[in-house]
Amino acid sequence: MELGTGTPLSTAAMRSGMSENTARRYRTGPLPSQRKDPRQYRTRPDPFAALWPEIEALLVQAPGLEATTIFETLRGRPEGPLTDGQLRTLQRRIRRWRATHGPEREVMFPQIHRPGEYAQSDFTAMGSLGITLNGQPFDHLFYHFVLPYSNWETGAICVSESFEALIAGFQAAVWELGRVPALHRTDNLSAATHDLREGGRTFNERYRHVLDHYGVRPDANTPGRGHENGDVEQAHHRFKRAVEQALLLRGHRDFESQAPYAQFLRAILAGRNRGRQATLQEELPHMRTLPSLRLEDFRVHRVLVNRFSMIRVGHNVYSVASRLIGETVEVRVYPERLEVRYAGEAVATIDRLRGRGQAAIDYRHLIGSLVRKPGAFARYRYQATLFPTTTFRRAYDALTACHGNRADVEYVRLLQLAARTSECEVEPVLGRLLDSSTRWDAMQVKALVQPDVITVPPCALPPPDLSVYDACLEAVGGAR
Repeated sequence: MELGTGTPLSTAAMRSGMSENTARRYRTGPLPSQRKDPRQYRTRPDPFAALWPEIEALLVQAPGLEATTIFETLRGRPEGPLTDGQLRTLQRRIRRWRATHGPEREVMFPQIHRPGEYAQSDFTAMGSLGITLNGQPFDHLFYHFVLPYSNWETGAICVSESFEALIAGFQAAVWELGRVPALHRTDNLSAATHDLREGGRTFNERYRHVLDHYGVRPDANTPGRGHENGDVEQAHHRFKRAVEQALLLRGHRDFESQAPYAQFLRAILAGRNRGRQATLQEELPHMRTLPSLRLEDFRVHRVLVNRFSMIRVGHNVYSVASRLIGETVEVRVYPERLEVRYAGEAVATIDRLRGRGQAAIDYRHLIGSLVRKPGAFARYRYQATLFPTTTFRRAYDALTACHGNRADVEYVRLLQLAARTSECEVEPVLGRLLDSSTRWDAMQVKALVQPDVITVPPCALPPPDLSVYDACLEAVGGAR
């Protein structure tokens, strides 16, 4: 650089920190980096030279073996113990072998996205974000809908990968968008697909019915090939990272209820979509118009209420009022709740259970019969569901310690008191009695609970004035 500006060689050499002779040699000959040949020899013996044929045979037999696994297998050999510092040497050698002699790796092919052609959707778990609702952990999923061409995205909170959650999320997304793409791709969700006897999977009839209503063709990636749904998978990662950053700015992860948390997520989605409006406007004209009607987001089941005052929906059981025993009720299954209807009227709304083999029993539905048959409590199959809070569980244990076999009777009476008055009034009284060392029973709890007494207001209407009636009779000529 100095010589290029016309500086004399001696001055340029001095400014570069070298002698004039060295500068003259570099000017006429190769540079220092060109003079040094790469080292072709080892500075220390190869500890794996004798073991390499065996290591190579293992890699050929099982290409997925990790260097750590092979190292731990070899280090116990008596012929030459290995040290921890040699693990890195083995890792480098195995890496070079895989790059030169190993099996071919799977190649990814970048795809061309055409405007309005298709959308991708999937569920992603949000548990890693540590969200709480009113102090309680909120284990939930997020239904994510993405347009690969414009990267426009939306979604909704859900509790499971159910058919109802899939359809509710899809419909909410396309109605928010105002148009529908030609193709909708998911992975092989059990909510949308099922196994075939001859092998493979195909789409459920009910899922096809929904997409046919919107004029959309269903599509799914190859089982085990999640990268084929790569746009929405990448969107999961970026969206959750944006939520994490917003939570850090917010300072805490607790929300009063699900509604403000949903608003919080909607604000993040709106911010991410703000810069995508130009490409979205390119995409919208290539999409179909929405149908005139939106389908219902629930499935309908007609279920008989059994003699246990329960209904079975989706491999789980739920209790209903005992007066419905023997009747057939209509159950509307929503993504997060069940609505029980009888004779056209809603008689109960129950939170939907996740998984299988679960039970949601409300003691208020059973308490009338349970008080008359308290002995059934001891061996009741769903006894654990009759402890509405930890305090009630502790109260039952304390009653068992004090009253023995009569504890079932006393506890059932406590549940009856909670059903007749208020659970939130009985619980603090139980807490105080549990903290004391006195012996107590249900009668003492009843004496301490003082629910508000509903008083009937006095009737202040004066007695009727019959003289007005007499005057009317006189006006028409007297009594007839």
